Amino acid sequence: MTKPNAFVKNLNNINKSINSLLERNLNKLKFDNLKIIVSNNKIILTFVAVFILFISYLLVPTFHKQIDISKELKNELLSKFNLDFTFNQKLDYKFFPRPHFTSKDSSIVENQKNIAEISQIKIYVSLDNLLSTKNFNINEVIFEKANFELNNKNSNFFVKLLNNNFLNANLKIENSNIFFRNLEDEVLFINKIENLIYFYDPKKLKNVLYSENKIFNTPYYLEVINDQEQKKLYTKLNVNFLKLEIKNIHKYDDDVKSGSASLIFNKIKSSLTYKTNKNFFEFHYYDDLDNQKYLYNGRLNFKPFFSTLEGSAKEINVSHLFGTNAILAELLKTEIFNNKNIDFKLDINANKIQNYRNFINIYLKSKIQEGLIDIDDSRVEWKNYSDIKFTDTLFVVKDGKLFLDGKSKINITNINNIYKYLLTPKNFRKKINTIDLSFSYSFDEKILILNNIRMDSKYNEKVNKKLKNIYFRDTHMQNKILFKNMMNDLLEAYAG
Repeated sequence: MTKPNAFVKNLNNINKSINSLLERNLNKLKFDNLKIIVSNNKIILTFVAVFILFISYLLVPTFHKQIDISKELKNELLSKFNLDFTFNQKLDYKFFPRPHFTSKDSSIVENQKNIAEISQIKIYVSLDNLLSTKNFNINEVIFEKANFELNNKNSNFFVKLLNNNFLNANLKIENSNIFFRNLEDEVLFINKIENLIYFYDPKKLKNVLYSENKIFNTPYYLEVINDQEQKKLYTKLNVNFLKLEIKNIHKYDDDVKSGSASLIFNKIKSSLTYKTNKNFFEFHYYDDLDNQKYLYNGRLNFKPFFSTLEGSAKEINVSHLFGTNAILAELLKTEIFNNKNIDFKLDINANKIQNYRNFINIYLKSKIQEGLIDIDDSRVEWKNYSDIKFTDTLFVVKDGKLFLDGKSKINITNINNIYKYLLTPKNFRKKINTIDLSFSYSFDEKILILNNIRMDSKYNEKVNKKLKNIYFRDTHMQNKILFKNMMNDLLEAYAG
């Protein structure tokens, strides 16, 4: 009986505590306290009423006529950004997370032609004036999945946009493309816009264009500032993949525009000055004004189109031109230069080739004519032991890979020194004056294939049979032991 009595006793104690607590609190519930509760309810009711009114205010644009909204937004876009829009579908209004209109399949018109097709446009408006369509104030516009069609006539489309007032309104472009076409309406290249924004920078007191892009699968970043007072265009280009940064100042107030650029390429600094107008582009490129290591001069004429480039260097790096994913190699793969209207000539002299020290006194002669690209008449010396001349060459694309096919004539000036360098056994040392051969070099796989070799104008079947099983890779060319062994195998076949 002891345990049940204790349980009952505990229940009674709990009951007394509850009663005491209720009594104390009910005594406090006087008339004044009731007034406070009612007053607090008024505050809550007022808050609810204000919230409902605010939501109702946000919903006001849903009651405006579609024609009035479309007309007002078009006028506002034309006024702020100087862009003429066509909304092919109705405008939908949404107030979350902030008031904005959306429309699909819109377009931008310039000179009665569609310059851009926009999959979706978002137009954000301020909260100030939603009661009337005539008082809409746009503070941000976003293009999504837009395709821009540009050519020589409207190539400055994105630069011209900087002339507008972005003090209270931003313009963004996301996940879009620029198709740049030639006069024959052929696509020369496609620029992928990942993120682009126009905004006003309060520190620089200027409009700024910042863009993240890709071209030929190479990402790059671009910043542009237009100083209308001084008639100067400041640009900054970063290609992190190539460790390249270019800062440019372009003066556009005269008939003949001029500019200067500073370049940092793989921590190497260089400079460029140029002049241009609608008929030509002329430039001088150098690495150091006081101690020049290389210098390039060039001129591009647009009417009629032809161009020349001449340069000299102590050392050239061919991997930057034709290496894997190099911009020039990627451009050649697109075959955009295979155009009969392009006339281009390139002449470069260099003392040596980087990573291939045995090749000296290089003379690179290249041209693009009648849609064909070659390096005919180019020459290079090998250790002062021989000189090599290239003929019947042609850049070709096979199955998406870049090749250089051609013929080469090697004049040997010191055969004894060649044998000493190769450590050729004496019984294989025959007198050789000239070597003629055909070759094919794969820039993607970095493989050189030789065939149809003739020594002193004579075809040797043993040597050519041996060549069928030999592939000169870049690693072989740079590895002296492997290179010597392969060359001695060929000399053994020739001597035998």
